[in-house]
Amino acid sequence: MLNSSLGSAAESIDSTDGSAEQTDNPVTASGLYRYKAQFLGVFDTVTTVVGLASDEATFTTYVNRLKDFLTNYHELYDSFDNYDGVNNIKTINDQAGIAPVTVSQPILDLMRQCLRANQLSGGQVNMALGPVLKIWHDYREAGLDDPASAALPSQAELNEADQYTDINQVQIDWEAGTVYLADSHMSLDVGSGAKGLACERAVEDLVSAGMSNVLLSLGGNVMAAGYRDGVSEPWKVGIKDPTDVDGQSYIKAVSVSGASVVTSGVYERYYTVDGQRYHHIIDPQTLFPDNRYLSVTIIDPSSGEADSLTTALFNMSIEDGKQMLSKLDHAEALWVLNSGEVEYTDGFAAYLVS
Repeated sequence: MLNSSLGSAAESIDSTDGSAEQTDNPVTASGLYRYKAQFLGVFDTVTTVVGLASDEATFTTYVNRLKDFLTNYHELYDSFDNYDGVNNIKTINDQAGIAPVTVSQPILDLMRQCLRANQLSGGQVNMALGPVLKIWHDYREAGLDDPASAALPSQAELNEADQYTDINQVQIDWEAGTVYLADSHMSLDVGSGAKGLACERAVEDLVSAGMSNVLLSLGGNVMAAGYRDGVSEPWKVGIKDPTDVDGQSYIKAVSVSGASVVTSGVYERYYTVDGQRYHHIIDPQTLFPDNRYLSVTIIDPSSGEADSLTTALFNMSIEDGKQMLSKLDHAEALWVLNSGEVEYTDGFAAYLVS
């Protein structure tokens, strides 16, 4: 929720990059009512949906459909758990160096997205970085469990794992629908992209089912379709202030329709070693977190693409990031620097709410 001290300004915000505001079910210009629901579980985060419907029962039907849809994607993109009758990311990792795995279309779509982001960014986001990210995950969890003993992985340990992160060794047969990791030490980590693509596909599904005006927030991924009044008023999304330790205020607000607002920030997952924070976004070149930014936000018609590219931007200079985005012609970005200063692309200004 937004800080109550924002008063009427908070009431105009439909969602931050983490949660949505209470709507009180007002009737809109379209004659429909605006409802809100929130639930936990999928993708280990809070899901918030704000949408327009003729009545509460209809809205509840859409919410139940959304839960089922996201649960399916959660299981497919899960790299930690197995599910009966499901070939997922963990299945691919378990079969590394053994055999190709037949996968469903959502996984093939994710593979295509991750490969494209890797190519666009010059390797600054890499779904094959799993062995390195696992090391950081284990050290982070140990440090959170016992802060007094928190430690960093050695460069030698990271370099050893980095031998098995060649994305060209992810072999995909698009026709047969299979994915194969050519070395048994390899593993996929789709944390930069999976949640965003699931959010995008979920909104597409709701729209196809008849809910044409909807705002979905899945953690740091927000996707907007239609309008908040069902006619012409865009949705308003707040971008969290990463310097606010309570995470209750926003640094900017944007107005969007038919687009996503995706934020990656150092506040999401981190641990502290000798007084310094180490966040979860790892630079594929140095194998360590980059400390240039506190958060990066992208506005893009594709939530999946934006999710992958916010990770890439974290590992790039602003100049290089702008150059990458210029190849797309439809994505704009905002950076919150480590100093707290804010910079954004020229096109981002058009979305800002004064």
